[in-house]
Amino acid sequence: MARTPAGTQGTPNGTERFNEERAVSSIRGSEQPDLQAGVEVIRDTVRTLPVKPGVYRMQDARGDVLYVGKARALKNRVANYTQWERLPGRLQRMVSQTRSMTIVTTNSEAEALLLEAQLIKRFRPPYNVLLRDDKSFPFILLRTDHEYPRIMKHRGARRLKGNYYGPFASAGSVNTTINALQKLFLLRSCTDSFFARRDRPCLLYQIKRCSAPCVGRIDEAGYEELVREAKDFLGGKSNAVQRKIEVQMAQAAQDLDFERAAMLRDRLRAATFIQGSQAINAEGVDNADIFAMATHGGQVGVQAFFIRGGQNWGHRAFFPSHTEGLSEEEVMQSFLAQFYEEVPPARCILIDRELPEADLLAEALREGAGGKVEISVPQRGSRRQLVAQATRNAVEALERRLAERGTQARTHREMAEFLELPDIPQRIEVYDNSHIQGTQAVGAMIVAGAEGFINNQYRKFNIKTAQSDDDFAMMREVMTRRFGRVQEEDPERQGGTWPDLVLIDGGKGQMNAVKDALEELGIEDVALIAIAKGPHHGREGREVFHFPDGREKMLPVNSPVLFYLQRLRDEVHRFVIGAHRAKRSRAISASPLDEIPGIGPARKRALLLHFGTAGKVRAASLEDLQRAPGVSVAVAQTIYDFYHPRG
Repeated sequence: MARTPAGTQGTPNGTERFNEERAVSSIRGSEQPDLQAGVEVIRDTVRTLPVKPGVYRMQDARGDVLYVGKARALKNRVANYTQWERLPGRLQRMVSQTRSMTIVTTNSEAEALLLEAQLIKRFRPPYNVLLRDDKSFPFILLRTDHEYPRIMKHRGARRLKGNYYGPFASAGSVNTTINALQKLFLLRSCTDSFFARRDRPCLLYQIKRCSAPCVGRIDEAGYEELVREAKDFLGGKSNAVQRKIEVQMAQAAQDLDFERAAMLRDRLRAATFIQGSQAINAEGVDNADIFAMATHGGQVGVQAFFIRGGQNWGHRAFFPSHTEGLSEEEVMQSFLAQFYEEVPPARCILIDRELPEADLLAEALREGAGGKVEISVPQRGSRRQLVAQATRNAVEALERRLAERGTQARTHREMAEFLELPDIPQRIEVYDNSHIQGTQAVGAMIVAGAEGFINNQYRKFNIKTAQSDDDFAMMREVMTRRFGRVQEEDPERQGGTWPDLVLIDGGKGQMNAVKDALEELGIEDVALIAIAKGPHHGREGREVFHFPDGREKMLPVNSPVLFYLQRLRDEVHRFVIGAHRAKRSRAISASPLDEIPGIGPARKRALLLHFGTAGKVRAASLEDLQRAPGVSVAVAQTIYDFYHPRG
């Protein structure tokens, strides 16, 4: 449900929804926070602001976004920041860092709310409430762009033609539901190319999870009936579908068609499984999203339940950050606006507390829901029971998280002590290389912080200058490129991109290579540790930790610190091997025709279909090339000259 200003990339419908954007840059003060300089920047901006709805962004001296806010009247809202003596300490700190502002006017306050949520998600400002969980929600997709529709799991933008059902709380809940739906409706899950190549049924037909339309075991009309039943079932008419199957099974038994009766019995069991595992005890609730909040010790947890067609499609806990100094109602409203920035809302949203701008949020969500959205706090009945259930789950999830964080904090303290660090590292970078006999060499970096892995900051490095069979040279190249760039982009180390600890997968050789590379860049204050398997490589838990001064240390095999460091090492292994396999796959599928300038995928495909192989294209005469479909005289000459250079 993302919204972008008209004319920008990603606009879903191209309408001119947002009519004005302008950057207002004012006083450039010193690099240190200065409250008076920030107030002057805001005052200069207020002089040119209209009394219109819109969104404002506050930026620091480096141009990084500090805060994104929306307003019914921009001039009045932004002017409040100039009365700094009335601001809480948190906002005074924000104003003191402000050195420029960017203003976007919108047609309504509801549009401003949507744009605010989108910009918060894009820039992740430090003074906004942030929805930390960036994982997209999975959906079930019933594709309709084929005569025999396919059922599949789907994440990301909903560009494919078909019916989407969701969101589901996790991939596991989607996979379980799809497996049961395959037993229930026998719909295909294979790709179109796999479908087209079949000349006999696959294993899914043998285990009664597909009706094998690929080889004609069911005709188009029969398959269409199964698709119609699946749509009814996923759309909330599960009881009607179940009764229909029961009638068909009884009729088959009466006709002594016991094989068909047994097949219908299995389908009925699958329907019962789905309803038994997902049915929720709430009468009168068909489609709804349910949210409840718990707080403890300054930490916030939000529990979400998704009900579609009277079935519970899972639940997930969220833990928003940057909530200090805000009321619980403000946190919940900001959370919901960001949550629905990509997820289509249900028409009914049940929450555990009144929101300051519930009507505005409902208006903003109207388009994404396809109609009026009701946001309510139920006071009695089954809906109240659902909210109470979500509240209990929110409390339990927050308690588990606090317990886990306490254990994790203790592990981090012990790790800092073992690795002789001055403080607990807030950013850990882990490096590894991968190649096969010196080919397709790739380096990789993963990043971990106090909250776990930071996936959007992972990086891979295609080895360019080092010999691919020289692990030490490869590590030097990766370090030189990584730290050379961060030196250029963040020389003052204010952007949070400098690591507090660098872990290297390897032994003394890798440690010396990394140490030499950083010393050449003039960097001597980054903590370095190399982790290598011990003398008995087959025994887990005998890792040796190498320090820059040549010392070696080991941990007990049952140490939580060892388990944590192994997890970091295993994660960089997983990432670098995946990057290496992807590079190798691209190399395998590469064609000599890729090197010819001006030959795109379509012409390459035409040439290969006409001649059979790239070698035959190379050996072809100019006249033969000109006769190939889709190849003009000029292109044929280009191909011929490439393989037969003159002089």
